[in-house]
Amino acid sequence: MKRLNTGLASALALMGLAMAVAVPSAYASKAPKKQEVPLELTQPAHEGPWKRYSDWTKVDYKDFNTLSTDASPAYAPPPKLDGPIVGDAKKGEKLAYDRSRGGSCLACHAMGPTTQSMPGAVGPDLSTYSQWGRDDQWIFNYIYDPRSINPESVMPPWGTHKVFTVDEVKDMVAFLKTLNGEPKIYSNPLENPVTRPLPVENRDNLDPFVNSAMDGVERAKALWSKVGPSGKACASCHKDAAKEFKTWATSMPKYEPRLKKVMGVQEFVTRHARATTGENWPMQMPENMDMGIYLHNLANGSAFNVDTKSKEAKAAIERGTKLFERKVGQLNFACNDCHSPDKGGNKWIRGQYLGVLKGQVDHFPLWRTSRSEIWDIRKRLQWCNVAVRSNELPPDAAEYGDLELALTAMSNGLKLSAPGIRH
Repeated sequence: MKRLNTGLASALALMGLAMAVAVPSAYASKAPKKQEVPLELTQPAHEGPWKRYSDWTKVDYKDFNTLSTDASPAYAPPPKLDGPIVGDAKKGEKLAYDRSRGGSCLACHAMGPTTQSMPGAVGPDLSTYSQWGRDDQWIFNYIYDPRSINPESVMPPWGTHKVFTVDEVKDMVAFLKTLNGEPKIYSNPLENPVTRPLPVENRDNLDPFVNSAMDGVERAKALWSKVGPSGKACASCHKDAAKEFKTWATSMPKYEPRLKKVMGVQEFVTRHARATTGENWPMQMPENMDMGIYLHNLANGSAFNVDTKSKEAKAAIERGTKLFERKVGQLNFACNDCHSPDKGGNKWIRGQYLGVLKGQVDHFPLWRTSRSEIWDIRKRLQWCNVAVRSNELPPDAAEYGDLELALTAMSNGLKLSAPGIRH
């Protein structure tokens, strides 16, 4: 019996050894679950309720499309005229040059000898318009709603969207009929959109004496070590920020499954700070902007490499690409109308040069000299909305995330240089 027990013990020992070897081997084929980065997930990342920036127009464009809602009037054929137009050409000229009416016709066209300063070139020079052989109804239709003739036109539906009345459009037709070929004589080549040199940004954006946004790097370094309400600082977990975040910003934005949307750097700062240090730094508030500048600045010189291959990223990029084509606002513009090279891209709109979509993100956040403000890419997208007379969305809106990822995917391989500086 003693001998039997010894044999049984030996057998059990061998079996246990086999199990000890086999069990870890089975689990070794499963990668350990990656620990999720702490994020606050329930509150908006912006200050609420959302209000447009205090120094932006307060006009509510609720009657027109936004990136998320349909509200613009449906297309309807322009009204039929009951005979040749007899309008007031002088009134028409004043209306065509009125910058309060959607930027004026001069944003896209030169219009004969009375053309005002810095006309654009998105549309053709109209100085010979009376010689083009168009009848009054055709001209009226194209101004009232160009979609009646060219569904792909980038020109706003001035009448349908009630920027101009029927009588005002008639006056503008009368003015166009006076443009008999007499050109605008430009005293300065900068005034002429044909001879105007392309803008070159050669300022040193990393020189704090040139770029005021560089001050944000120093402010953020202080914030990094500041102990928050939870008793922790960023430095508590990230002691060597320069090493840990050397390329991180160039991998953003990315799809965050817990939020079910794309999250950028600025929203990450808000949600991660709330969950760790207890600080509340809503998007586009000063501390949030400074931290965004710092994290981007740490990754300078690294090439953008955002996810374009995962199922979620592909879906978000597809949504963002469709949003490039979405017409919004009273002026009925889409991103592609201004930034596609076969439309407004690489052309002058009044005195501003419209770049193409690729390369729009590699210098954000930036110092906007015309407003003496730090802007992130989301504020730039909001500004585009308001500029075309569409209500903007809050900065953490899912639509902006999709647009940001689609834009950044176009810039994969380009190197980051932030903060940038632009007019």
